[in-house]
Amino acid sequence: MIYLQSNIKQMSLRLKTIFITLITGSFILVSTNITGQISTGELGGASDEPDLNAIQTAVPFLTIAPDSRSGAMGDGGVATTPDVNSQHWNIGKYAFLDSKGGFAISYTPWLRNLIPDINLAYLSGFFRIDEQQVISTSLRYFSLGNITFTNIDGSFAGQYNPNEFAVDAGYSRLFTENFSGGIAFRFIRSDLTSGQTANGQETQAGISFAADLGFYYQNEVNVGPSDGEWAAGIALTNMGTPISYSVDADKTPIPTNLRLGGRFSYNIDEYNTISTHLDINKLLVPTPAVWGEDSTSGEQVVIRGKEAPGSTVMGMVQSFYDAPGGEPGTYTTFNEEMHEISYSVGVEYWYRKQFALRTGYYHEHASKGNRKYFTVGLGLQLNVFSLDFAYLIPTNGQNSPLANTLRFTLGFDFDDMNL
Repeated sequence: MIYLQSNIKQMSLRLKTIFITLITGSFILVSTNITGQISTGELGGASDEPDLNAIQTAVPFLTIAPDSRSGAMGDGGVATTPDVNSQHWNIGKYAFLDSKGGFAISYTPWLRNLIPDINLAYLSGFFRIDEQQVISTSLRYFSLGNITFTNIDGSFAGQYNPNEFAVDAGYSRLFTENFSGGIAFRFIRSDLTSGQTANGQETQAGISFAADLGFYYQNEVNVGPSDGEWAAGIALTNMGTPISYSVDADKTPIPTNLRLGGRFSYNIDEYNTISTHLDINKLLVPTPAVWGEDSTSGEQVVIRGKEAPGSTVMGMVQSFYDAPGGEPGTYTTFNEEMHEISYSVGVEYWYRKQFALRTGYYHEHASKGNRKYFTVGLGLQLNVFSLDFAYLIPTNGQNSPLANTLRFTLGFDFDDMNL
């Protein structure tokens, strides 16, 4: 039997770095005996700030912005103008696309400041059934790089590339001239150990089924001598079953998420258009409680916050009021709940609907992961295809794991292909 002591240490270190950066806090790897966990106290914030208490989820790759356009505007997109990558941001937006169909391919070398072989690939597409209805699909593949397995005496026992993917299909339609909605169903598979045996227990790939629900509204307005458009969107994503990596392991929730946002676009003249947007984002996953020893029984009990419920739906509801807060006399439960909201702001400028300049900012509280960065990007729209590029600039300098993150997207429009 292959023992995984050194392997799990290597895997755990890699996963800690990846998933802490992605705001998972601690991540249960394969069983109750093999974990990649960081306690709240180990990574505390400044003395006047709450300790790190990031929300725990499996498959955090589902929260990474997969496309270059939204990635250049602060990772926001629930109410931006509809495009081929709306599947990730708001499934309801597809119904407002004028094209009869299209697809796009995106690629992101991820966390290259830490590990040179982590990548995210994203393929999305849509097809218009009629004037009101659109079907869509996407495939997301996340490679965590190459891991070398060794046996108990340290000799080579094989190599494996941990990977995760999600494939989904969606449907959206117009309800009125200005309002649309959509739903998507998703299959998720996370294979981190290739079935290796650990502590006598065989591991397995984690499987989950999930759904997205999105609504979108847009309307034209007159602004002074010109006209514009305002829009609002709401999306509930990754509402699904938790994941386990072995038969006896506790299950970890996937990143169920609520995103709200608005946009305003202004046509400066017939050639120039500028848009601004704001997204607010919250994970609908229970916040880790603070545990301590009961003075009477000696058992571990919750001393602040709430224990996670067994139901996914109840976990979504509880996520709005279960933050433990700090020690008595410090920050409150309400303060911590507000810290769990992240913000994205972005600006997009188009010239003749052919060339775009984009920028944005993403903000997350220090106790929930401390991701803070600016984004910039370019876009080029030609008859048949579009090309987009995005670059991420963390506010804490080049030492950030997210520094030098690039995204590339190539899109194709069926209307101009004469199909």
